[in-house]
Amino acid sequence: MMKELQEFMTHLEVEKNYSQYTIKNYQLDLEQFLQYCKDKDIFYQTITYSQARTYVSYLYTEKVEKPSSVSRKISSIRSFYRFLANSNIENYSFHLLKLPKKGKRLPKYFEYNELEELFQIPDLSTPLGERNAVILEMLYATGIRVGELVQIRLKDINHEQKTIKILGKGNKERIVYYNSITEKKLQLYLNSGRKLLNQKDNDYLFLNHLGGQLTTRGVEDILNKIIKQTSLIKHITPHMLRHSFATHLLNEGCDLLSVQELLGHESLSATNIYTHITNDRIKDVYLKTHPRSKK
Repeated sequence: MMKELQEFMTHLEVEKNYSQYTIKNYQLDLEQFLQYCKDKDIFYQTITYSQARTYVSYLYTEKVEKPSSVSRKISSIRSFYRFLANSNIENYSFHLLKLPKKGKRLPKYFEYNELEELFQIPDLSTPLGERNAVILEMLYATGIRVGELVQIRLKDINHEQKTIKILGKGNKERIVYYNSITEKKLQLYLNSGRKLLNQKDNDYLFLNHLGGQLTTRGVEDILNKIIKQTSLIKHITPHMLRHSFATHLLNEGCDLLSVQELLGHESLSATNIYTHITNDRIKDVYLKTHPRSKK
């Protein structure tokens, strides 16, 4: 890996506190771009606006990328050049490009009955089952990202207040809340299953079967195994529990600013997408309950 790219990856990890998943996507996007420059005999530091446009055309025509993927790749390249500018390597060719318009995709979420089925799957008579039950409950109760979940340490939890200190994107701290059901399963895990798993005196909350820190990939594998044991016919991702958290809060009357704070969104526009879902639900409730609508 070239020196500048390696330094940028370190910058994303140390200074930006991005997840390993996000960093890997940046790396793949930039390696593809730099390989293209090498193949076309283009010096990346002096790439022109015309050459940048040609690269975007290449992504569409030869790589058959979707607009959302092209937009992400351009954003990755822009971030890289902003980083290089700190070393007096300035090039704004990609900043002059317009990002492709992306169609709005509504976030997928679980209905209440689907969540209840998920929660019944973990076997509470085993250490891993106790852990998995807490993972499900905590993701839904707090709305935190999986990358934030696996970073929770025992000292971050206030059991009396039922709060957890979370270190989110950009090293920004926030407090999230959980409920009595989650606390009950958490205590079972801490007093039983975790003690059996903790062979390495680890202070992370969630441990793998070897006693090490559970990874984001590990959580994804756990959820995939759980969904296969249910009757649900849908692809599950950890983010669906986060989407469900936000959607259900809004459905129950929580205001948008509070949901924004709980999710750790910097911008309200990132939270606004959930209003499309709740508006559909409001319409459905209206049509089913208003006397004139039922006729």
